[in-house]
Amino acid sequence: MVDEKGLQGEVADRIGEFVVLKGKPWDMYKLLMDGEKFGNHKGAMDAMEDLRICFEYLEAMDKLKFISFDLSLARGLDYYTGVIYEAVCMNGNTQVGSIGGGGRYDNLVSMFQEAGKATPCVGVSVGIERVFTLMEERLRQEQGGSIKQPNVAVLVASAGENLLLDRMKLTKVLWDANISAEFSQQENPKLKFEIANALDRQIPFMVISGEEEAKEGKCKVKDLKARTEETVDVSDLVKTLREKGVVPVGCEFAMELLNGEQSS
Repeated sequence: MVDEKGLQGEVADRIGEFVVLKGKPWDMYKLLMDGEKFGNHKGAMDAMEDLRICFEYLEAMDKLKFISFDLSLARGLDYYTGVIYEAVCMNGNTQVGSIGGGGRYDNLVSMFQEAGKATPCVGVSVGIERVFTLMEERLRQEQGGSIKQPNVAVLVASAGENLLLDRMKLTKVLWDANISAEFSQQENPKLKFEIANALDRQIPFMVISGEEEAKEGKCKVKDLKARTEETVDVSDLVKTLREKGVVPVGCEFAMELLNGEQSS
């Protein structure tokens, strides 16, 4: 800090005393105030008053127990003018660092406004990929090591090579009918691995295209639960799946209601 920032040695040493402090909010607040760490510095005392109010609000909402007051925390951007914060996940074994962070910036928005107009803000950004990583890990733990919850009703696969376009076309047919489906983006995925994937994720149906079926405008519908398979015209694909119980996306509640009325 002395070389890069041009600070005097005693100033750098003084900062070094602060950045090692971390703990429960009220403990840190009491330590800083009772020890008169900031002397009579007005800016520091105003900040401490803001923190006192913040801690009281968090305590009133029973959320202070989730907060750690860390004076070593630093954000990489220089537009922050007040409090900064980061969110971390404390549960599980997966470590992904912070999943969100932000702070106060009084002058950033003003850069894009008319001269003399100030718009103080507080913002936060979320690391969505890190959140998904934690969600997937939690789901794996709940389901014994793998994510078995199906997120689609149909897996579109192919038997043969160079059939990616056919898989895409079949998937488009299902999407147009609001049937949830997906296909592998690999050029030539092995069918046995596709079947294993569907079974592991408990996807109920597969639609399989082969070289001959593609030429004839047909495809195979495989019911993985019933262990049955039939060849149908692509024009009858949606009708066949609906007859087997596949419900269009957005109609699940109506189908549950209808089944309930029929059973009663």
